[in-house]
Amino acid sequence: MDRADYWNNAYQAKSDEQLSWYQPQSTLSLQLIDSLKLPSSAAIMDVGGGGPSALAGELLDRGFAGLSILDVSHDALERCRQRLGKRADQVTWLHTDITHFIPTHQYDLWHDRAVFHFLTPPADQATYIAAMQQGVKPAGHAIIATFAPDGPMQCSGLDVMRWSAEALAHAVGHAFVLVASIRETHQTPWGKPQAFTYCLFQRRTK
Repeated sequence: MDRADYWNNAYQAKSDEQLSWYQPQSTLSLQLIDSLKLPSSAAIMDVGGGGPSALAGELLDRGFAGLSILDVSHDALERCRQRLGKRADQVTWLHTDITHFIPTHQYDLWHDRAVFHFLTPPADQATYIAAMQQGVKPAGHAIIATFAPDGPMQCSGLDVMRWSAEALAHAVGHAFVLVASIRETHQTPWGKPQAFTYCLFQRRTK
């Protein structure tokens, strides 16, 4: 089963509140985004932002007009579209695998909560990072949230790669500077704690 089919099946089988990564508010992501003081015209890419993610609505509430959401799952994108209602027309929807994504323009902010840690093969990690390097403007930012070193070893039946801030900074490479890292203990809807590492990077200008 390919990646798109796997995640479509996952979304067809469960409601938002039955998915382990569900959170009613994107508290930490929003804190980091607010700290950047981006203009409302900022171009923002949310990788894996379909499904139960509340971030799209929260960013629209803040007046951001350049939001793109990329997801491998058609069902995840449709679920997010339905939740946004008429406001879905304000979003650019990208149905593709991030490891096949070639950016056609650059973004002020690249956001990813819980996609990168599913990319366990080094080749997939490399293609993701290449897309991020191509897709983020010089002096732009990227927020990547993954399972921490003491986080789960699997999620949704798949093996994951757990990352420390230092290891993630090394993987991202010289094109980005690690600005900040924050640990979060996410509580699943059924009360199980999951340790996350959030990293804020800035794209070098040279």
